[in-house]
Order: sequence, then C-alpha cells, then structure tokens
Amino acid sequence: MSVAAEISPAAGQRVSVVGAGVIGMGVAHLFAQWGHQVTLVDRDQAQLDKARKQISRNSKLYSLLQQSGGKAGLMERLRFESNIDHLAGSDFVIENITEDWDLKRTVHEAIQGLVESDTPIAANTSAIPITRFGSLYKNPQRVLGMHFMNPVPLMPTVEMIRGAHTSESTLDRARALLQQTGRDWVIVNDSPGFVTNRVMMLMVNEAMFLVHEGVSPAADVDRLFKTCFGHKMGPLETADLIGLDTVLRSIEVIYAELNDSKYRPCPLLRHMVYAGHNGRKSGRGFYVYET
Repeated sequence: MSVAAEISPAAGQRVSVVGAGVIGMGVAHLFAQWGHQVTLVDRDQAQLDKARKQISRNSKLYSLLQQSGGKAGLMERLRFESNIDHLAGSDFVIENITEDWDLKRTVHEAIQGLVESDTPIAANTSAIPITRFGSLYKNPQRVLGMHFMNPVPLMPTVEMIRGAHTSESTLDRARALLQQTGRDWVIVNDSPGFVTNRVMMLMVNEAMFLVHEGVSPAADVDRLFKTCFGHKMGPLETADLIGLDTVLRSIEVIYAELNDSKYRPCPLLRHMVYAGHNGRKSGRGFYVYET
C-alpha cells in the first residue's frame, strides 16, 4: 500500500471524535494535522480545555520529530464541543471514550440518531468486540474498529477490526481516510482484544505478577525486556503509558469474553487502580512522573 505524502483541501472530511482523553485528543490532532475539519466532543468542558492546550503544545513538539501534512492552521481546523449534537453532519465518526461498555453503549445509541445512515462509525476500543457495537445499530455494516496507539500522531500503523457485519465499503472508506493521513493499517477479524491487546495485556499482566510475587522489581523487569529483546519500552512502562485503569478494564473484558484464567487480573493491578495510581496520567504508577 502506498500512502499520501500530501493532501489537497478537497480531500478534507468532517471527522468527529468522541472523547477527549489521551487517545481521543491524539486522534483529533492527527486528522486536523492532515487537513480534515475535526470536531472533538466531550461532555467535560474542563477536559476539552485541557485537550486544546495539549494539542497546541504537542503540535509544536511533533513538528520537530517528523514531517506533517497540512500542519499549518491545525488549531483552526479543530472545534471543541461539549454537546454530542455537534456530531450532526459528520462524514466519519470515531468514538474513543473510556473502556466501559455501559458508557460506550449510551454514546453509540446517541450517535445513531445524529448522523446519516451510511456514515462510518469506528469504535476505538482496547478489547470490546466490534460485533457488540454493531448490534446497537440498525445498519451494523457501517461499524468497524479502529485501534489507534499512543501517541497517535506519531504511530505509523492502525489496527483496523472487521466486525461480523462490517462491509467492505466501510473498510474502504476507513482505509482512504487513513491513507490521507499517511498512515498504514492492518485489518484483523473480530476477537476480544484483537491482535495487539490480546497479546499485550497478557504480557503486561504477567509482568505485574512478577512484581507482585517478589520475583523482580519493576525497573529490572523492564530493563530485561529492553536490553535482551530490544523493546523501546518495558511492559510496565508500557502499562503506565496506557493507563493502569485502562489496562484493568481491558483485561477484564478479555477475561470475561474468553473465560480463560490466564487473563485473570493481577491483584497488584487492582490495588494500584483502587489507589488512583494509574500511571503517567495520574503522576504515579509503577514509576513516578511529573504532572
């Protein structure tokens, strides 16, 4: 597959992103950076204000790290809205809220009544099966999964998930949208956790068990993976980056869906989440961070 080096204004679409957390703001940044008109929706105005500042700050940093299509005027292509009604008129919708089925279901039920019947709807989820999202829609063929990795504007590949009813035309529209941002993709079939998180969550959870059982401290676990296997980050550094609360929710979904005891969450993970030690975003996880 070839990717676009530059896009014209005519290529811009109206992309709506629901959820202004770390991944959501990254997705909004990515598409605005490449010339699309982006509406970032979150019911929390304080989170939207935080996203606006973070995207502006990141745009300066990322421009030093890579060439970016259409980065001039990025902030002018972004709208920050607290009312979900602003999804009306979208060409493409990407949902990114917290990994909680009840919350996601409510949002998707609202999305269905706001956009045209053929508008593609992407669920950006760590583990929840895409077919479950499709079951909420009268026309589930337009529902797919798009699993973006953090930090979104710098990651070259997106894991795209085909649900039981996802149509080829929906996948084509998602591929075209990603191509306009210079991104590659890998399409996988639906399964809890898909490919990346079904493997990743098992690894980070087992690494937590090693710390929990006193086999090795976190820093040494990570050091072994970086120096022996060439990983850029160790599994516990990765868990802190993802967010330990997100890791817990994700592995709980995989555990419940597969009914496989190898995915039972580590007690240390639960304890840290209960304590509010969720990793980078909270300032403390397996490591301590400046906030």
